[in-house]
Amino acid sequence: MQFKEIVGQQAVKQRLLNTVMENRVSHAQLFLGPEGSGSLALAVAYAQYLSCEDKQANDSCGVCSSCRKYEKYVHPDLHFSYPFFASDKNDTALSFIEQWREALLAHPYLSLDTWRGYLEAENKQANINIAECHQIIKKLSLKPFESAYKILILWLPEYLDKAGNTLLKIIEEPQPNTVFLLVAQNQDQILNTILSRTQLVKIPALGYQDVRNYLIEKGQPVQTAEEAAYLSNGNMAEAMNMLQHETKSYHEVFLDWLRKCYSNKGLEMMKFVEALAKYGREGQKNFIRYGISYIREICLILSGAESLVHLPAAEKETAKKMAGVMSLDMAEAIDEVLEKAHYAVERNANPKILFLDVSLQIIKILHFKILPKGNQYI
Repeated sequence: MQFKEIVGQQAVKQRLLNTVMENRVSHAQLFLGPEGSGSLALAVAYAQYLSCEDKQANDSCGVCSSCRKYEKYVHPDLHFSYPFFASDKNDTALSFIEQWREALLAHPYLSLDTWRGYLEAENKQANINIAECHQIIKKLSLKPFESAYKILILWLPEYLDKAGNTLLKIIEEPQPNTVFLLVAQNQDQILNTILSRTQLVKIPALGYQDVRNYLIEKGQPVQTAEEAAYLSNGNMAEAMNMLQHETKSYHEVFLDWLRKCYSNKGLEMMKFVEALAKYGREGQKNFIRYGISYIREICLILSGAESLVHLPAAEKETAKKMAGVMSLDMAEAIDEVLEKAHYAVERNANPKILFLDVSLQIIKILHFKILPKGNQYI
């Protein structure tokens, strides 16, 4: 993984390059960024740059012996630790290293849900157990084998739990030329004892244009790329997941649904529900997610914040028209209905019953102008 392969994040890349050029490489760093921001990919690219035998000004060379091994994640001085679903108390990350390499090669913007798909997770909880902590200590007590640095990339230290306290001494006083790169998404869930021993590298979410342009470069149609970029909200992992499951546009379908609800067309609504039930679970989730995002843009228009609306031109025009037939309270009520529907789909609710119920609730709001009871609507 080279820096040039990572979308956006130019400021972070330059900061990481400067630490190497100025010989200011901290032995323990925390790459903190939301899911899909590229924090794991940046950690790998940084590790590759540290180990590169022919460093360039802006990137690793990509052709030396070290870089070639990094491209396949088989460098002897590169170690990974990550949450897994242990079937035995002695299981460690090494038990799943082949699956990890396969997943990371296929998904540079790896998410926990995607990683879960590579394992026989069943209903087990992901964690980094005490056996893995002892394995980390064992691996890092040795000197580097080929490179100048021995590097451990620990993905999602949030899953360390109290077992992470066994790592405190080696994080604070590691062997010479040992580098810890922790890649996290939620700072509040990391042990404070670990947090206080690391240097923070903040990684922002990707911008809309970054995700859109990347998807277009990968051969996606412009409309599909724009919709995925809009819905993913800077999460590249989510955008790629959407494209794998569905390529259809949800804009016209969602508008058609709202029009049927506004007109109270019962028979047509039944046919619509039948069609929506065939989308599949991921397609239904993406459809509802689009609806939630679209309704929230309508809320911005109704609140007088049209300058903050982030929609393609055609969709923005239809949003302004929809804002003319509903109040802010109505839009907020529909948003709440859709949020509950998304929660239900995630838990495998019957799609025909669910979408019929949601349709009837939206009809009450749009056609009959009956709002749910609650202080927020007074």
